[in-house]
Amino acid sequence: MSIRQKTEEKVFSFLEQHHMIFPHDHIVVGVSGGADSVCLLFLLLEYAKRVPLKLSAVHVNHGIRPDAAQDAGYVEKLCRQQGVPFYLIEADVKGYASREKCSQEDAGRRLRYEAFHEISEKTGANKIAVAHNCNDRAETMLFHLFRGSGLKGMCGIRPVRREIIRPVLCLERQEIEDYLGERQIAWCTDSTNGTDDYARNRIRHHVLPYVEKELVGGCVAHMAQTADMLAEAEEYMAQQARRAWESCVEGPEGRFEISVEPFRKLHPAIQKKLLHMLAEELSPTGKDILSVHIAAILELFEGTVGRRVDLPMEIDAVRSYTKVILGKNRECVCPSLEVFVAGERLTGQRKYAVELGGKGTLEFALLLGRQCEEVPRKQYTKWFDYDKIKESICVRYRKTGDYLSIADGHGGILHKSLKEYMVTEKIPREERGLIPLLTEGSHILWVVGGRISEYYKVERNTERILQVQLINRSCPGSETEDENE
Repeated sequence: MSIRQKTEEKVFSFLEQHHMIFPHDHIVVGVSGGADSVCLLFLLLEYAKRVPLKLSAVHVNHGIRPDAAQDAGYVEKLCRQQGVPFYLIEADVKGYASREKCSQEDAGRRLRYEAFHEISEKTGANKIAVAHNCNDRAETMLFHLFRGSGLKGMCGIRPVRREIIRPVLCLERQEIEDYLGERQIAWCTDSTNGTDDYARNRIRHHVLPYVEKELVGGCVAHMAQTADMLAEAEEYMAQQARRAWESCVEGPEGRFEISVEPFRKLHPAIQKKLLHMLAEELSPTGKDILSVHIAAILELFEGTVGRRVDLPMEIDAVRSYTKVILGKNRECVCPSLEVFVAGERLTGQRKYAVELGGKGTLEFALLLGRQCEEVPRKQYTKWFDYDKIKESICVRYRKTGDYLSIADGHGGILHKSLKEYMVTEKIPREERGLIPLLTEGSHILWVVGGRISEYYKVERNTERILQVQLINRSCPGSETEDENE
């Protein structure tokens, strides 16, 4: 069997094993002009003789090398000869890397995939084929290992990831060059591949050749086999972690609240996998979360209330009383709310409402004391002696100096700081700045959803009553007020 026949059968079997391509798929193919991508294009052209396909080629000019335009011209000519639609995307990798504060290598990767998705959407393609090979997979495994990656990183590059397919991942670099050589197909050589500027290049030029020559022959193929086994284990772990997610994680988008006790009952491996999944969900790139970060989050489950861990990509984790909260830097997104409710807005004939966004609506009404009976003992409906209010009341979030009036147990009233109240009520630190307050200056009438001030309570001789109701509520705060009063 010729090299061509052997290579094509190996790749076609790999395609079918991983269900990469189906009849009438439209595939965008990333073609840089290098050996890997040229081989990929010609193998897909051969496979299209067996299975009806539509191919479109995309070449991304990174704008780094002086000879990059020659590569683009070569790929365009190649595609024209083969009858494949060609798309050229110009990218400013250096400028992108500077703006996004990332390496040029990472910038190039991001811009390539943006280009592939752009052309995919433009042409109506449903798959994107890229030319990673078996050596790339081994290099990635080692790179992740050296960085302290978890099981997912040790799987290296996957054959399929959503719409991304990698048909030549089963081929080693030498097999690719041998295939092109037998078919007498030329390719371009990227001058940057010969340098040691990038970490992966140093692994490629020095680490793997040394291992292959001095330690274990066939190490790249052996690593590919290991990666496949690790991928199976990773998929099983991911399934178990998704079940754990349903049982012990809640919270709105961009914020995950992990219940401590159910989490502690999980196997340590599932704990780590779950935390990886949550952190990667919050990361814009799904990367940069290493084992050391997961270990730091794990310590919070045994730590003290209020302890915080800062993670990459502006993610942080905070220990609450019964939960560990994982989210984007909440202190950088401080809520804004300040609505004054002047007395002239309130009459016995009409109500006044203040919208609290997703937390509901505060509705104000003025009642006559002689027309009212028993004071309501409801958590979200409160009465206040309106004649004790001398200034415009305000709906806002907490400020320094806020306080409540509470009974001292001897018929008197004393002041209690809002911070002290929240600590006593065990309101999580990360929620304290999100609770709406009804205030007169620094004096709090009502911690909405929690306690009201003793000073403003309705008495037997109260003539006018301010009724405040929280409607369509979704508000953090104390759940114990009715029991305490």
